[in-house]
Amino acid sequence: MAIKAIILDWAGTTMDYGCMAPAVVFGAVFKKYGVEISVEEARQPMGAHKKVHIRALTQIPSVNERWRSVHGSAPTEEDVERMFTDFVPMQIACLADYSDLIPGCLEAIADFRARGLKIGSTTGYTPEMMDLLRSEAKARGYEPDATVSAGDVPEGRPAPWMCLENARLLGVWPMSAIVKVDDTVPGIAEGINAGMWSIGLARSGNEIGLPLAEVDALPEAEYAERIEGARSRMRAAAAHYVVDDITGVAACLDDIERRLAAGETP
Repeated sequence: MAIKAIILDWAGTTMDYGCMAPAVVFGAVFKKYGVEISVEEARQPMGAHKKVHIRALTQIPSVNERWRSVHGSAPTEEDVERMFTDFVPMQIACLADYSDLIPGCLEAIADFRARGLKIGSTTGYTPEMMDLLRSEAKARGYEPDATVSAGDVPEGRPAPWMCLENARLLGVWPMSAIVKVDDTVPGIAEGINAGMWSIGLARSGNEIGLPLAEVDALPEAEYAERIEGARSRMRAAAAHYVVDDITGVAACLDDIERRLAAGETP
């Protein structure tokens, strides 16, 4: 058996180094309702459907307490719906500003194509957000064969449905012949739950959560602490491999091919 397809996340994996666009807008939405949330809090549920993400943020004890102090009661599902309604146009308005491809992305895609792999993608963004992002990515030279949003399936990450729908659209099986690549813990779980090999990206996405220039400017000791923390969280999520960014995926594919030839499965 050989690898037949690879499924890539979007923000933090192929574009938007540091997965900045959603984190910025989550903070802005809560601020609109008088509640300040930190970037670290905003990133905790990253990878989930955006409405699910907002709901999860309201359930973080520190955020929930701040909401109560401002509004006099706990946030309700109606509050979640209102914030999600506000979130969508705010996110769409700034997506193009965060759509540059991650360095090395096009070269990695060319390598995947040279291997004969079909390329799918999953995302916590809504379908209308992806209409914009796909256009931006295509203009920069990246166009996957399939894209599935959380809004296209019954349940987003960590459920396997986006990955399985990609497999259907690509016409690829078994699941052990597919590799999932993601920069978030729910995204790793998504691939594992679908029975696929999962590769975690520790540096370019949500786990460090900084633009490339800021990552490069970190003091050596702080960078070492942050990158090891990111790698540890990926390993704890049971990723089969953990690398810094998409440029490290090719070496993982070589090893997966070896393991498949030896009869191993995820």
